[in-house]
Amino acid sequence: MREVITAALLLVGGAFMLLAAVGVARMPDVYSRLSAAAKGNTLGLGFLLAAAVVHFGELGVTSHAVLIIAFVMLTTPVSAHLIGRAAYFIGVPLWEGTVRDDLRGRYDPDTHSLASAPAPSDTGRAPATSASDVGLGDR
Repeated sequence: MREVITAALLLVGGAFMLLAAVGVARMPDVYSRLSAAAKGNTLGLGFLLAAAVVHFGELGVTSHAVLIIAFVMLTTPVSAHLIGRAAYFIGVPLWEGTVRDDLRGRYDPDTHSLASAPAPSDTGRAPATSASDVGLGDR
């Protein structure tokens, strides 16, 4: 039974890694590629390490795998965010099909700082309650 669970975990982990590689090759811009690589590789590595835990079933292997999974899940999103932010700040273009650019006009290249988002104006409107109210309805 352990072999079946190990094989299933290896297949799922390999599938996530393959999807991450396909995403890196097929996505239109660096930001989408970064997202595909970060998510796919994190999940793929987690499943592969889970397969090692099931296969070996030892405390030492389990503790190492859990620590590695925790480290990867904490550091991969942060590093992907920083790489994406650096790419945006040096002027790597967004894909022409990008719907929304929340940072446009808020970055000061001289001081390398971001301005805060503008405060919502008090126009007496009711708060947004649906996707179309917040500008997401036409996606």
